Amino acid sequence: MVLYFTSNVVSPPALIYMGKDKFENEDLIKHGFEQDVWFHVDKLSSAHVYLRLSAEQTWDNIPSALLDDLAQLVKANSIEGNKKNNLTIIYTPWANLNKNGSMDVGQVSFKNNKQVKRVYVAERINEVVNRLNKTKVEKFPDLAQEKADHDRKVRQQQRQREQEQKEQEYRQVQELKQKASDRGYGSIFDNEQMKGSSNYRNMDYDGDVDAFEEDFM
Repeated sequence: MVLYFTSNVVSPPALIYMGKDKFENEDLIKHGFEQDVWFHVDKLSSAHVYLRLSAEQTWDNIPSALLDDLAQLVKANSIEGNKKNNLTIIYTPWANLNKNGSMDVGQVSFKNNKQVKRVYVAERINEVVNRLNKTKVEKFPDLAQEKADHDRKVRQQQRQREQEQKEQEYRQVQELKQKASDRGYGSIFDNEQMKGSSNYRNMDYDGDVDAFEEDFM
């Protein structure tokens, strides 16, 4: 089971999710999206909480109000951390998580320690936690299928961008050839010579940071 939350402090609202326990966190680590950001209490056991970024966001430029929501939710879902003040929450892109066969269930480290940021939490703010908990939805998604569908969509979008780029380059070459022809210099831009240009492509037109062990729930 995966728990989903919605934060309305940004527009459009942000999707936040986490696993029910450390075993489910293994699937979340395995089947995350490139735009996901992982959150955890620093040096304490806690839930693994994820933010799914929108197309306009980057992981290192998350709005402060949204960071506060995430930090509060992570703190609230740490058995030990929920009882303490002055905590640090760490976060990093999903793609920076490192998991290998020698690690315990729910345990991760980082590929690049420089891609880990921190946010400070002085104390629990019940108003924030209660607001987020009111949006909680429990689902039983097929994470592997969701990941496969997402990756397929990303590949299709990439192919479309590449095709659009090819078509744009083709149009630019044709415009140059037409201008040259209008001026009587068409032979300068014949295909064989243009192929030698670096700007022309023939178109067929068809770390050291400690690992974190998840003991939550």
